[in-house]
Formats: sequence, structure tokens, C-alpha cells
Amino acid sequence: MANVSVYNMEGKEVGSIELNDAVFGVEVNEHLVHMAVLQQLANKRQGTQKAKTRSEVRGGGRKPWRQKGTGHARQGSTRSPQWKGGGVVFAPTPRDYSFKLNKKEKRAALKSALTSVVNENRFIVVDDLKLDEIKTKKMVGALKALNAEKALVVINGDNENVVLSARNIPTVKVAYINTINVYDILKYNTMVVAKDAVAAIEEVYA
Repeated sequence: MANVSVYNMEGKEVGSIELNDAVFGVEVNEHLVHMAVLQQLANKRQGTQKAKTRSEVRGGGRKPWRQKGTGHARQGSTRSPQWKGGGVVFAPTPRDYSFKLNKKEKRAALKSALTSVVNENRFIVVDDLKLDEIKTKKMVGALKALNAEKALVVINGDNENVVLSARNIPTVKVAYINTINVYDILKYNTMVVAKDAVAAIEEVYA
């Protein structure tokens, strides 16, 4: 089992914690991690792009000139793709880019991402992640003390003061244990996790 240090909000080491290998010590499957990121980004796409084909462009019903005898190439419509104002050959149309990953694949990808964060020493456990008031300055100071200025902060249960204090920090995102995902884990330099959240993650994903 991996053993990581536990810090307080001032950045001082106050103990250590053993992590469950079933969640934080699995074999990293890079392919599944890649697929999980692709799925999340694909599912975010609106897919609302649209251009008109030759059949949808207004006009062009009359043949611009007779078939033979003009010296021009034959033309059937002024809305053909080669004409200015004509349609687009393979025009993009609204579509759904989302695709499905199996539950086991999603879970394995998340475990792989968590394991890689622990292996790279980017996993910081905080003894008691709480603020007595909503104050962005205090949150910034706490993260600076933990050397985690671009961080994914994971909390367990309702912690409104932390959520609202971190909301205006552009390099920080607060997530609950049921909303953590592979993309966010990889996006941020460090992962700051409350001690009670570590136990909850192990309970949910082990």
C-alpha cells in the first residue's frame, strides 16, 4: 500500500495515511485513460454546425445557359458547388458526437488516473479542509502553503465555504467525490483531497 503524508491547512505535515491499492495502486492503463478523456470532450461538443448543400441553397432552378453551342462548359444550376454562392459539397450537418464507455472501463480509467497522480507525487491529503468563512484570500493562502496553486480540490459532503472561496480562483476547481473525472485529474497539476474524502473514494471505487 502507498503511504502518503497528511498536511494541515498551513502546509505542515501532521501524519500519514495508507492508500488502498485497489484504487490508488492499480496497473495504469493509458489506453483507457485516453478513451475516457476523448469521451468526456466528445460528449461536451454541441454538434450544431450547419452549412447548406446544393439542394438547400436558394435559387439555381433555371439552367444558366443552353447545353450546347455556347463555348462554355455545360451547367445545370448556378448553385452547384463550383459557383460563387453555390452549395457546399459535403456540408457539415448537426450531429451527436457522444459515444459510450462501459462502466467497468470508466472505473478502470479513473483508478488509473488516481494511481498515476499518486505515483507522480501530485496527491496531497489535507487533514481538515475547512474554512470558517467565505474568503478567497484564505483559500489562496492555504493552497499556496500546500504548494498546490493549480489544483483539483476534492471534498466529501457539503462544504459551502470551501466551494464559494475557491469559485473565483481560475486555476482551482472544487469537486465532490461523485463528480471527479479523468479529464480534471489530468488537467490540474495537483490533487488536494480532504482526509475524509480519501476514505469515501476508497469506499466507492474499491
